[in-house]
Amino acid sequence: MRTAVTGRWLPHVRRVRAWDRAAFHGVAARHLPGADRVLPRLSRAANHGALWFGVAAGIAATGKPAARRAALRGAASLAVASATVNTLGKGAVRRARPLTDVVPVIRRLHRQPVTTSFPSGHAASASAFAAGVALESPRWGAALVPLAASVAFSRVYTGAHYPGDVLAGAALGGGAALAVRGLAPTHARLPTPARPLADAPALPDGRGLVLVANTSSGGRVGEGAAALVAGPRTLTSVRAALPHAAIVAYDPAEGAEGAEGASETLDEVLEQAAQRAAGIGGVLGVLGGDGTVNAAATAAVRHGLPLMVLPGGTRNHFARALGVETADDACQALRHGEAVAVDLGRFTPGPGESGAAGYFLNTFSLGSYPEMVRIREHWAPRLGAWLAGVLAALRVLRTAGPVEAGLGGRQRALWQLFVGNCSYRGLALAPVRRYDLADGLLDVRALPGGRFARTRLITAALTSVFGRSPVHSAARLRRLRITGIPTGTHLAYDGEVAPAPGELFLDKHHEALTVYRPLKA
Repeated sequence: MRTAVTGRWLPHVRRVRAWDRAAFHGVAARHLPGADRVLPRLSRAANHGALWFGVAAGIAATGKPAARRAALRGAASLAVASATVNTLGKGAVRRARPLTDVVPVIRRLHRQPVTTSFPSGHAASASAFAAGVALESPRWGAALVPLAASVAFSRVYTGAHYPGDVLAGAALGGGAALAVRGLAPTHARLPTPARPLADAPALPDGRGLVLVANTSSGGRVGEGAAALVAGPRTLTSVRAALPHAAIVAYDPAEGAEGAEGASETLDEVLEQAAQRAAGIGGVLGVLGGDGTVNAAATAAVRHGLPLMVLPGGTRNHFARALGVETADDACQALRHGEAVAVDLGRFTPGPGESGAAGYFLNTFSLGSYPEMVRIREHWAPRLGAWLAGVLAALRVLRTAGPVEAGLGGRQRALWQLFVGNCSYRGLALAPVRRYDLADGLLDVRALPGGRFARTRLITAALTSVFGRSPVHSAARLRRLRITGIPTGTHLAYDGEVAPAPGELFLDKHHEALTVYRPLKA
């Protein structure tokens, strides 16, 4: 039976090989103006994926969330394709490289590949990267298709591969991109967060919106796209989209421009804006980072106002969880009255205690992280946020120890206590994400002291995975009581730091805040 099957397919295999060789010789005989110098260089530039990683860095440098996701997905798809080619493809089919005698010397590679020919690793990498990018961002993907096709064709034009090798590699690369999407869905395929829908006024021209823009948000590190997001260009686009909105530009160093009277603090400016919006039955808006949005949410809940959030900080965790990635997203939702109800996490001092109380939109924490935030914010203007974060982690590791606090009726030594507003989930190696901003739950994760605790802490600091260490305890609760907090301990909420009282009670204010967000079809 085996011989019969082999005999049946053998003529087809021979015809394919004959076509492959004929196509190779046909390309070798053709001369394309300018290609003799360009294509060999392009082929060499793609060695070891260097070209594509450079392109990924350039795409990510645009600063747009969709572009960063596309670059990351393209790089991940390339990695999967490359691993598959080198571990399975090259070993399974040991096809010899084509003879380059018929290829003009000027277009041959200086160093001929020594691995087997089938499939083409360059074509697989090019296809995987372009397909991965296209699955996340069709526009970027379309822009990359000519470059990927040129790299793939260069492998035949320089004599490194037969056309069949290139076609097989391209097919394998596309499959790798689809496999990565199966493990980590694209942004468009993720479930829509933040339910249920809520009633909110539609303001087509912005009339009735009082927007406070914290122009210092995101500019603390003074670099990159994040430092510009709350700048003049964003405010200009908002004014163009919502011409009748009342905009208050606030800078801590200069006060508020357009406010009714002098205000010294952001909380005072937001309170004044909320009173103004409530007086006309309007909407409170905020442009800034998570700390600024937290303060605005507190004012909005106090006055019973819907909130419009425009991302304008360094990270914008809450805006991203909502699905509001740009000012245009927020403006579109406001114009059409598209809004949802979301939970607020709440922390209050215990009986007889004095100290910080408030809401958190994203996370609350005790332990090493608040001290790291405090040091990072002090160093970030000079060093940049990432380097300042790493150095702050190293300093905390050297000088700090676990915090003793009461959880579940007994004292525990904790390096880190993380409490999330709603449940956080991971997508493979991608950052954690909330699929529901109104589930009524607190996501509680504790990183205990003990063996290798410092190693786990620095790993979390470098990879931003607090609360996702494999060595931690986790629970989802509706309320949490923390007792026996030592004097001098600090807490952190949405990037802000404050002294912690000796006892704290955490719970949820369910569906307390109405916030605008564009709804998916």
